[in-house]
Amino acid sequence: MSLKHFHIAFISITVLFAAGFAAWCLLVPGLPQMFQVMGWLSAAGAIFLLVYGIRFLKKINTVIT
Repeated sequence: MSLKHFHIAFISITVLFAAGFAAWCLLVPGLPQMFQVMGWLSAAGAIFLLVYGIRFLKKINTVIT
């Protein structure tokens, strides 16, 4: 597995974990307020990582070709 493929896989898995954690924090009732904050921060991180991954794919395609 090349470094490019590892980076793409790592970012994809990280987005899924961050989105899953955000969903758990925001959808489970009865959790302390701290989990709401962590959920929103995790959702923001997932969005940031998704944008980063898309930009990385666009950049790596222009570098290689």
